[in-house]
Amino acid sequence: MMFLLPLSLLVLLAAAYEGGGSARRRRPARTQGPGDNSPAPSETKARFWVRLSPEFMAVPPGSSVWLNCSSSCPLPENSSLHTGLQRGQTLSGPSWVSFQLLDVRAWSSDVHCFVTCAGVTQRATARINAYKRPQSVILDPPVLEGSEYTLRCHVTHVFPVGFLVLTLRHGGRVIYSESLERFTGLNLANVTLTHALRARPRSLWQPVTCHARLNLDGLVVRSSSAPMTLTVFAWSPASKALASTSIAAFVGILLIVGAAYLRKYLLIQSRP
Repeated sequence: MMFLLPLSLLVLLAAAYEGGGSARRRRPARTQGPGDNSPAPSETKARFWVRLSPEFMAVPPGSSVWLNCSSSCPLPENSSLHTGLQRGQTLSGPSWVSFQLLDVRAWSSDVHCFVTCAGVTQRATARINAYKRPQSVILDPPVLEGSEYTLRCHVTHVFPVGFLVLTLRHGGRVIYSESLERFTGLNLANVTLTHALRARPRSLWQPVTCHARLNLDGLVVRSSSAPMTLTVFAWSPASKALASTSIAAFVGILLIVGAAYLRKYLLIQSRP
């Protein structure tokens, strides 16, 4: 009995030693404590923003503009600009690059800036619209030719013509409208719209106006002419010339008839 007691104590001590050793062997597998500053594997990729400003510009055709590309990356590996517009100067500083674009003539251009940071690339986009509000919208005085009024509207120095819509209104009512989307020129242009309006009694003394509208991807630019009034005296130059000739002939006939009557009267008075 005395021999079995020390043996049981040795077995218990061996079990305790093995349990402690296993606990010590498991310690290296524990999660990182709050004091450990080593980054987790999921946080090694850079997270940053890229901005291209201004994001939208509307300029006259032929203008030069500057765009600034900035980011929150402290050490960007690369910054580049992708555009179909002509490039000019480039200025740079910490975390920003400014690009100059020359002779902007396309009515709408998208510009993209790419920045790479820690192997990750982000992009920002800006849009540049080139347009020119009509310098003037002029409606000629209506001309009456036969049974129709000729209406002629002139729109000067406008761009882009392909996004222009011209509308004629008579007494507040639309009588004609035309879209010029078939025109694709890249320069300022002058446009003349001619329309024939049938003359009716109810048309008299009603104002006529011409309206020009540019529809530019959500941006709408409107211009209008001064009103003109339809009258019965709106003769064409040919009609005016014919009327003048007729009046002159009529006056000539009256003079001849008057001279004949005067001669006859004087002959009668001269008889004894």
